[in-house]
Amino acid sequence: MTKATRLFLATSLASALLAGTAMAQEGEPIKVGILHSLSGTMAISETTLKDAMLMLIDEQNKKGGLLGRPLEAVVVDPASDWPLFAEKARELIEADGVAAVFGCWTSVSRKSVLPVFEELDSILFYPVQYEGEESQRNVFYTGAAPNQQAIPAVDYLMNESGVERWVLAGTDYVYPRTTNKILEAYLKSKGVADEDIMINYTPFGHSDWQSIVSQIKDFGSQGKKTAVVSTINGDANTPFYKELGNQGISAEDIPVVAFSVGEEEVAGYDTAPLVGHLAAWNYFMSIDTPENDEFIEAWHNFIGDEDRVTNDPMEAHYIGFNMWVKAVEAAGTTDPDAVIDAMVGVAVPNLTGGYSAMMPNHHITKPVFVGELQDDGQFDVVWETPGLVPGDAWSDYLPDSAKLISDWRKPLSCGNFNVETGTCGGSE
Repeated sequence: MTKATRLFLATSLASALLAGTAMAQEGEPIKVGILHSLSGTMAISETTLKDAMLMLIDEQNKKGGLLGRPLEAVVVDPASDWPLFAEKARELIEADGVAAVFGCWTSVSRKSVLPVFEELDSILFYPVQYEGEESQRNVFYTGAAPNQQAIPAVDYLMNESGVERWVLAGTDYVYPRTTNKILEAYLKSKGVADEDIMINYTPFGHSDWQSIVSQIKDFGSQGKKTAVVSTINGDANTPFYKELGNQGISAEDIPVVAFSVGEEEVAGYDTAPLVGHLAAWNYFMSIDTPENDEFIEAWHNFIGDEDRVTNDPMEAHYIGFNMWVKAVEAAGTTDPDAVIDAMVGVAVPNLTGGYSAMMPNHHITKPVFVGELQDDGQFDVVWETPGLVPGDAWSDYLPDSAKLISDWRKPLSCGNFNVETGTCGGSE
C-alpha cells in the first residue's frame, strides 16, 4: 500500500467518523424515565419491571429508535418510599427532561406522583392492577381495574366453584380497602348476606397469621363453600399460605384467589403450601402464544438467565411502551399534549393473543385469566373471559361512582363527568 493510498484511506475514515458524529448530534436521544423501587420492600417486584423496560428500550433502539432518534433510559430509585416517588418523578421530568415515565407499583406511590405529572404536564404509564376510582389525563393505566380482575375472579368462584361465603383479606392500604369495598357491594348485589362476608386487614409485612387463619377456618366450617379473596401484598403472603397449611386448610377446602401473587412473587416462596390455590391476572407466563414465546425468549436472552420468570405487570409495560411508541410516531413528536391526544384508540398486540386498545378513559382492553398454581411455580389457566374486557375507571357498584364516566377526548376532556348533573367534577 502506497503512502498516498494510506493517506486517502485515513482521510476517508476521518471524514466518515466526523459525519457519523454530526448525525449523532442531530439525533438527540429521547429520554425515557423508569420510576421503580430498586431497594426497600417493593424491590422484589419492581426491579424486574425496571429490567423489562431496559429490554424494551434496547429492542426499540435495534429497530432504529423513535422518530429517527435513539431512546435513552433514565433510571431512578424511589426506594419504596412513597413521598420519594414524587421527588424522583419531578427529577425525571424537570432535571432529566424525559418524554414519558414508566413506573410505580403500589397505589400510594401512584397517588404520590399524580400532582407532579399534572403540574408538569408529563406522562405516566402505570402497569399494576389497582382499585380504580381514578382517571387522570396524564396517566395511562395499563394494569387491571377491578372489573378486569377482582370481579371476574369472584364470578368464577361463584359460578364455577359454587362459593357462597367470602373472606375479603387484604393489606391495610388504599388498593385492598377500595377493591374490597367494591367487591362487598358487588357480592351484596348478587344476594350474598352480610353474615356470609368476612373482611380483614393486616399491616404490610404481617407475620403472625395463626388467629386470623383460625377465624377463616371457623368461618368456612358453617356448611357453605367458602373462599378467600386476597389483596394481601408483599412478603406477608409467605406466612399466610404457610399458616393455611399448618392448620390443614387445603385449596380444596377453602381456595384462595390472589390478586397480588404472580410468578415473580412465587419464585421466592416455598410453593408447597400454595399449590392448588388461585390467582387472577390478565397474563400468565404459561400462556401458549407465539407472541409470548418470543417475549420470553427475548427476556431470557436480555437478562442472561433462563430461570427468570415473566409476569403480568411486565406485559402491561410491554403493552404501554408499544402504545407510547405508536402514539409518538402518529403525533410526529414527543410533546406530551400531542401524545396524550394520539394515545386514545391506539391498539397493539398483547402477549396472550389479539390486540389491546387504549380507551378514552385512559384504561385498556384486557382478557382476564384465573390460574391454578402448580408445584413448579407456574399457573395453569383454568378459566378465562370469552373476550377482552374494557377497563372501567369508575365502579358501577358504588353509588357515587356509578354516575361517573371518563372521556379525555375533546370536547368532554373530563376524568369524572357526572352524567346526572352534566358537570365535570363527579359527585363533589
